[in-house]
Order: sequence, then structure tokens, then C-alpha cells
Amino acid sequence: MAFHKKDEFMQKEQDLAAFAKAMSHPARIAILKVLAQHNECICGEIVDVLPLAQSTVSQHLKELKNAGLISGTIDGPRSCYCINWKAFEKFNLEFNGLFTQLKIKNEKACC
Repeated sequence: MAFHKKDEFMQKEQDLAAFAKAMSHPARIAILKVLAQHNECICGEIVDVLPLAQSTVSQHLKELKNAGLISGTIDGPRSCYCINWKAFEKFNLEFNGLFTQLKIKNEKACC
């Protein structure tokens, strides 16, 4: 039976990697910027300000939502999305902790 090597890593490491993967596309960064500016946004408005097709924006919104970085509601033909600030705070703390830990270990060694 096959298994994923990622399962051998701690859950915290897997969560950070999933967050980084969700943030790893420039279109998703642009979508987050639009959402932050408007605090809440309808998908059509996002399409109006980005050089992407509706289907492409929808796919990126789906990835961000699956990662827990945004939340959204669907009301008929309208979809409203907003940033999940609790998730960002969690990952901000975890990334800062990781960077601090790496920096401390690097200060003890020299390349």
C-alpha cells in the first residue's frame, strides 16, 4: 500500500506547507489584496479588477477557500468572499516562530 511521505512530517509542518502552497500564485495574492481593500467582495468585482477570466478567478477562490484563507457565501448567482483573519493570524504566528527558530539555529553555525 502506498502512502504519502508528507504524512511522516508533523501536522504543524503540513499545515504551514499547505498555507504556503495556497499563497503561491500571484493571482491569489492579488485576490487577497482586493478582498482586503473591500473587506468583502462579490466575485464579479474581483473579475473586474484582475486580468483573469471568471472561471480562473473562481478556481483561485476555490483554492483559497479550501485552504481556509477566505470564507464565502453563495446567494443565487452572487458569491461573496472575505478574508479569514483568524487563519492568517495563526499562520503569521507559526511562520514567525519558524523564521525565528531558523535564525537562531543559523546564528550558531557558519557556512
